[in-house]
Amino acid sequence: MRILAINPGSTSTKIAVFNNIEDIFTKTLRHSVDELAEFPRIINQYEFRKRIIINSLENASIQLNSLDAIVGRGGLIKPIPGGVYRVNDLMIEDIRKELLGEHASNLGAILAKELAEESGKKIGAFIVDPVVVDEMHDLARFSGHPELPRISIFHALNQKAVSRRFAREKKLDYNNLNLIVVHLGGGITVGVHKNGKVIDVNNGLDGDGPFSAERTGSLPVGALVRLCFSGKYEINEIRKMITGKGGLVAYLNTNNAFEIEERIRSGDKYAETVFQAMEYQISKEIGACAAVLNGDVDAILITGGLANSSLLVNWIKKRTSFIAPIYVYPGEDEMKALAEGVYYALTGEIPINEYK
Repeated sequence: MRILAINPGSTSTKIAVFNNIEDIFTKTLRHSVDELAEFPRIINQYEFRKRIIINSLENASIQLNSLDAIVGRGGLIKPIPGGVYRVNDLMIEDIRKELLGEHASNLGAILAKELAEESGKKIGAFIVDPVVVDEMHDLARFSGHPELPRISIFHALNQKAVSRRFAREKKLDYNNLNLIVVHLGGGITVGVHKNGKVIDVNNGLDGDGPFSAERTGSLPVGALVRLCFSGKYEINEIRKMITGKGGLVAYLNTNNAFEIEERIRSGDKYAETVFQAMEYQISKEIGACAAVLNGDVDAILITGGLANSSLLVNWIKKRTSFIAPIYVYPGEDEMKALAEGVYYALTGEIPINEYK
């Protein structure tokens, strides 16, 4: 089974071709600011990106009609349960309406459908576990005020892929497991996976949970309100402070864990304290998730780019290993996660859903 995976970013489009789940071709197509400047909206870029993808595949002697399926990164559509979804006209319509905003990932489904149609044969077009996956328990939606409900935005693609990978390795059924999955990246999300559903998770995008490499996570509410109305900052500056210039960047002026580890080895006690404070908050979030599961946790899975930091991971293990066995899956292989989702759907291991 030959599968093309497409992951559009703000200034690049990553593509990969898989034979079953084995990567045989990968390329990152860069787009300059000047090239993208002519498009008034991101959604208008799909024809431009489509042509570049086709040219790149042809240069690698890969024809569209040799593919069996195409999968795109899911965008900002309506909140949906996790899984593999066939790209249909309603999904495209909702993407074009930009229901939840404008983002490069919105192009994933459109490019998958357009390229499938251009292949000249019946190729399935799919998305897998978009960031809007919402399986939260009703109790988890309460924040403390009805105008500020907690919402589900997290690293759904990687969290779900790692969970299914763990289940297959252990010859278990993901739908019968209680897992805590910790994604350590530019943002950090810690999800409670109960019987195949993420029933609670922090919103790692704009202010919930542990601080991360670039994000503040939860902040003291009263102090934040006073800062917002102090006249010192504009709203865009506050938002940048929370997402982009928070966390390790704010404290240590870097988001590079390996640089921080080197500073720690060189005797930088402040860097060590900050890095351990981040671990402390991550571990505390894991403990809170264990409470959601009444302490019945089959495993804790740690993934994402920062999972490559042995120092950080060992600290987390030391503080939380009493809860459940810990397994580490370093990195965030989004392309493989997309291909795996479609492969296991087309082989019947997981269902193919219709977007409604």
